[in-house]
Amino acid sequence: MEPPFSTRLSVRAAADRTVALVNALTAAEDGDPPEPDAVADVLLGHGEPGPVQLTADDVAEMRSAALHLREVFAAPGVDAAAAVLNRLLGRTLGTVRLTSHEGRTPWHPHLDSDDEAPWGEWLLASSCLALTVLVWDHQRPPGGLCASSSCRNVFLTQGAGPARRYCSRRCATRERVAAHRRAARTV
Repeated sequence: MEPPFSTRLSVRAAADRTVALVNALTAAEDGDPPEPDAVADVLLGHGEPGPVQLTADDVAEMRSAALHLREVFAAPGVDAAAAVLNRLLGRTLGTVRLTSHEGRTPWHPHLDSDDEAPWGEWLLASSCLALTVLVWDHQRPPGGLCASSSCRNVFLTQGAGPARRYCSRRCATRERVAAHRRAARTV
């Protein structure tokens, strides 16, 4: 029996938030974490009730979690993605529980230690939970790494059809144009 549509939508929203945070927290090639306000904006843009006040230490913990979550997206197949998720789930500090954040949100599952868990713990636990449901539901990796050499983004797998290689149409177009130009030079 499939979960109701609202549950599927919530899992997808949590997975979309994971992608946005992993991309925001790991985009810099120099390894510098983003500013706390930039990360807070991503959280607010994905439905986190405000105000969101993050410190540099919060962002550093979240960046560490995001780097671990990139491993799920880099996994070459469903078995590898499941193995990474199992390893990361083993690192979480909580057990599955339901919360409504004192009535401020609809009831939803959490896997972190409590509603006041540190941001890094929350990101790892909530992301693992959403990505685990996607693997379970679709029996494939939840996403991948952009194949563009100039991009470090992760993306979610969108559904049936050919395997996705790029995080966006922009990256796909940029790579097609570059390949066309290389081919034109060799003629």
